[in-house]
Amino acid sequence: MSLIKEFKDFAIKGNMMDMAVGIIVGAAFGKIVSSLVKDIIMPPIGVALGGVDFSDLAVVLQEKTADADAVLLKWGAFSQTIIDFLIVAGAVFVAVKVINGMKKKEEEAPSAPPKPTKDQELLSEIRDLLKK
Repeated sequence: MSLIKEFKDFAIKGNMMDMAVGIIVGAAFGKIVSSLVKDIIMPPIGVALGGVDFSDLAVVLQEKTADADAVLLKWGAFSQTIIDFLIVAGAVFVAVKVINGMKKKEEEAPSAPPKPTKDQELLSEIRDLLKK
């Protein structure tokens, strides 16, 4: 029974839930970036290069035969994936920089000095009386 309780405690922790939400949002963000690259960025680049569809660019390693399909080295699709990665990596880099900047500001913010304890107040009063 203790194993189930330990798992329950682990699964309910705030960090676990934050991680799950982060993974889901990250997956959705990845789909958005893939669509951005495939549908928005690559078509104008293809037009600029003479109407080329990057996802179709490939080097034929072996021609199609009656028994087997052609063997292709799909460098166009790979280049789209690299652009996807660069955009995601850039967005994550910017997000981490912003978060770290906010953390630094929190750490640099001067905090009010702690209020003296009752003992410290009494000692201060005694010191002041002795000075007089």
